[in-house]
Amino acid sequence: VQLQASGGGLVQAGGSLRLSCTASGSVFSGSLMGWYRQAPGKQRELVASITSAGVTNYADSVKGRFTISRDNANYRVYLQMNSVKSEDTAVYYCHYFRVNGYWGRGTQVTVSS
Repeated sequence: VQLQASGGGLVQAGGSLRLSCTASGSVFSGSLMGWYRQAPGKQRELVASITSAGVTNYADSVKGRFTISRDNANYRVYLQMNSVKSEDTAVYYCHYFRVNGYWGRGTQVTVSS
């Protein structure tokens, strides 16, 4: 399974950004897809996940600001980031799980204050 993420960049505090990730290769329905992030000097943490049925899970720090969604037909997952804060600055990783877990290469998100 290969994961290609895009959409990262520089954004001002209070602004918005949308991340996209497409899974390809040996992908199947019934997978769990999500976004993790890792800030400098910190451990990688879950941001949000979504099942193929649309059940979502969010980190408390992003609830009400970020929205995860997916396109099952094209094995894509999105992360809409609104009202971003400086503490959202991190490398964001796309994740796919079905039997085994797979990671994308990561996309940098930098929030300027």
